[in-house]
Amino acid sequence: MNVESQPNVARVVCPHCDAINRAVRERLVEAPICGSCKQPLFDGHPVELSEAKFERQVANSELPLIVDFWAPWCGPCRSMAPIFERAAAAVEPRARFAKVNTDDEQALAARLGIRGIPTLAIFRGGKEVARTSGAMDLGSLMAWVKPHV
Repeated sequence: MNVESQPNVARVVCPHCDAINRAVRERLVEAPICGSCKQPLFDGHPVELSEAKFERQVANSELPLIVDFWAPWCGPCRSMAPIFERAAAAVEPRARFAKVNTDDEQALAARLGIRGIPTLAIFRGGKEVARTSGAMDLGSLMAWVKPHV
């Protein structure tokens, strides 16, 4: 049977080298490493994404991608950063958590219609499936993420 067609196997993009890995879903909690660079596929922290890395994650990962669009000068973004970090630690490896600095990635933010920050978006199967704007507490964030993981 082809690995691509097995429902218990997921494609996961390495946050370090961007290699596409195939992993058994049930074994994602066992700290899998990248077959290419040998780094952990998950470390419980959000991944910083450039536009190219964002595109690779969205197009090639079968896990939900939860993205925090933020900027360093944004007070609500800074106050929400530790909450987003805690959510990543609690939810990974069922989803990938990532951050996109909208000052550094202005073209991506414009293309996606990010008009205010912080904005959170969830991508699955190459498409955006949910979006919300504004800072959240951990309970609200987890409740918003839960239906998508």
